[in-house]
Amino acid sequence: MLYSDKVLDHFSSPRNVGEIPDANGVGEVGNAVCGDIMKMYLKIENGVIEDVKFKTFGCGAAIATSSMATELIKGKTVEEALKLTNQAVVTALDGLPPAKIHCSVLAEQAVRSALSDYYRRQGIDPEPIVGKIEEPEHDCESCGSCDH
Repeated sequence: MLYSDKVLDHFSSPRNVGEIPDANGVGEVGNAVCGDIMKMYLKIENGVIEDVKFKTFGCGAAIATSSMATELIKGKTVEEALKLTNQAVVTALDGLPPAKIHCSVLAEQAVRSALSDYYRRQGIDPEPIVGKIEEPEHDCESCGSCDH
């Protein structure tokens, strides 16, 4: 499986790793099939994501996509972060192997999950704004890291 230099860089030197103790948006998503779990922490002030951190348990692509997703939303408004797509993460990483696209979907869902939590803490129903958080589709046949 060939990875771009950007994927390898974000895997070997991930950005924004860790936790934010006073985060006002925390989201966790996982893929039960391959075991990847991503937890995203947001510190939002006046509608802007001042800080973002993540903790990911998973393969190199899962770590790289988490890292890139944090880079893409840090300093952005909540509205801009809501527009983050898995395709934007893939593009920013100069591509991913087809079997690892689900990692980018998981990164997008982790951001959305943390934003949902942020809205909930404001007393706002997040679903009309953020949408439903669903487990990404996973292709075990081409994954290479599943036991199935």
